[in-house]
Amino acid sequence: MSQRTKLFGGFAEAVADIPDGSVIGFGGFAMPGTPFNLINALRDQGAKRLTLVANTTGGAQQPRMPDIGMLVENGQVAKVICAFTAATRPTDVLPFTKYYESGEVDAELVPQGTLAERMRAAGAGIPAFYTPTAVGTELAAGRETRVINGREYLLEYALKLDYAFIRARTADAFGNLRFHRSQRNFNPVMATAAACTIAEIDDPILPAGSIDPDDVHTPGIYVHRLVKVPPAPEGIWPAKRQERKR
Repeated sequence: MSQRTKLFGGFAEAVADIPDGSVIGFGGFAMPGTPFNLINALRDQGAKRLTLVANTTGGAQQPRMPDIGMLVENGQVAKVICAFTAATRPTDVLPFTKYYESGEVDAELVPQGTLAERMRAAGAGIPAFYTPTAVGTELAAGRETRVINGREYLLEYALKLDYAFIRARTADAFGNLRFHRSQRNFNPVMATAAACTIAEIDDPILPAGSIDPDDVHTPGIYVHRLVKVPPAPEGIWPAKRQERKR
């Protein structure tokens, strides 16, 4: 990588310096916005004792794509922080489950909206906030609550990330991002919460300033590394415009 650019020539290069013990956020909701290529590169890189933050531990999608469950299976993970640490259907079996039940990997269950807000708060410089979500449940046991205007709220702390792995449709060389439809899920808040955001990009990366400011979803100030997703078979789940048939 040139010192004057955020562009990296490949995914292995983009994740090469990630150290053991890092806290890493993984964007995506189901398939859209999931950084499959970066996950695959991190598995090959081999960093260990990682704390992973994502919507789910993965593994239920078939055919299976690279997911954080594969990092768990590879012995790289100490803890996951997820909205879904278990399968949403009894017929699904997540690879993560046996590692958690055997005590090899820890898990923190966080309601989906709270998970997003904890990262948004980190990006906004808000150290903590109160939410009514999870009050009166096992998740609130032993934790600080406060009654505000007659309603009980649970204290939640901001969730900072060392790295965020995200995926967007369009980027310019400065790192300004535009997501395609439902790609814009956890990705924008993870980008703001991370000390280093690494984005894999579907379309050819444009010259800096090519995206109209009104069309920028995540400003480039939050994005530190960019990698263009290559065509198949080198690129995993390469982008395909699926325009609505008229």
